[in-house]
Amino acid sequence: MSGNTRRQPTDRGDIPSGTRQAASFAGNTPGTGATAAAHKAGPPARRFWSARRIPAAIAALLSVTGVGLLLYDVVSVRADQPGMSWRRRLAEELATRPLDDIWMTVGAAVAMVLGLWLFLLAVTPGLRRLLPMRQPTGILRTGEVRAGLDRHAAALLLRDRAVRVSGVQSARVDVGRRKVRARAQAHFRDLNEVHADLDAALSKAVTNLGLARKPTLDVRVRRPKKG
Repeated sequence: MSGNTRRQPTDRGDIPSGTRQAASFAGNTPGTGATAAAHKAGPPARRFWSARRIPAAIAALLSVTGVGLLLYDVVSVRADQPGMSWRRRLAEELATRPLDDIWMTVGAAVAMVLGLWLFLLAVTPGLRRLLPMRQPTGILRTGEVRAGLDRHAAALLLRDRAVRVSGVQSARVDVGRRKVRARAQAHFRDLNEVHADLDAALSKAVTNLGLARKPTLDVRVRRPKKG
């Protein structure tokens, strides 16, 4: 996810209304009470698991269709009715075609790919857009609460923090699960000074996001293209 903007003066700040609640949490300085507890290292947070509703529905539908056709064919044969022609043709092809036949190879490859895809869906969490946050300590019953931060919201928050740095004309921030990439254009001040201030500001902002795993920060600053 990424955010991209240009700096514009405003009295109320340029944090979008949809991320004001996240910004109020990330902008707080550790002090007393629940805010201080939230910044302490809590138990390790796990990633959120996707329900996989669409793949599960497709797999269930295909399974029900295949089993239903086979049961219908078995009942037809038991009732002294001719079996389905496609089933007889399939059984004949499987019995007579050699294993090195091109269609046998293609069918085996397709079945292997589908099985591998379903296996990966079963063992991976999914929901890559959600970054798990730290669980606060010192607050009762916090073990029952899990919080996540949307990567797009985190990118907007860090982008707005970047354009507040003196000398930054525009900024783009990409937030990944392990790395935050910030690209900024400076229209005045020395590039090294802008880079140092921007790196310090974003490093503090990333820490204040309260993520369970703090991503690494990659900051680059350049002059805007002339013309």
